[in-house]
Amino acid sequence: MADSKPFEFPVRVYYEDTDAGGVVYHSQYLNFMERARTEWLRGLGFAQAVLRQNEQVLFVVHSMQIQFKKPARLDDELTIVSQVTEMRLGSFSCQQQILRDELVLLEAQVKVACVDADSFKPTGIPARIKIALESS
Repeated sequence: MADSKPFEFPVRVYYEDTDAGGVVYHSQYLNFMERARTEWLRGLGFAQAVLRQNEQVLFVVHSMQIQFKKPARLDDELTIVSQVTEMRLGSFSCQQQILRDELVLLEAQVKVACVDADSFKPTGIPARIKIALESS
């Protein structure tokens, strides 16, 4: 979506994030991206707990495609960049990148679905959340 602006979230790599080879363990990147998406929503005024309580919805990862390009290492300062690329009735897609300085370490295409908080069945994204995401 040409209108949406990227959200940036800083992360530092700690010892617990690395593997025996001294680089960030591959699944840890998923945690970094999840934190960025959570803080993106929080920054728009939609904390996850509040969404569940007030809107009766949750956002869940439907699918993800990842390209690992370069490793991150202990004590690196990373930036997670997130941007909406497609908005649908009950889901949105975003591109996420993990950068060290200007170097792209990882690129991911993430589809996030909106589900009912009790039944976990797909449901529409509430209008005010959709508007906030589209204009963020």
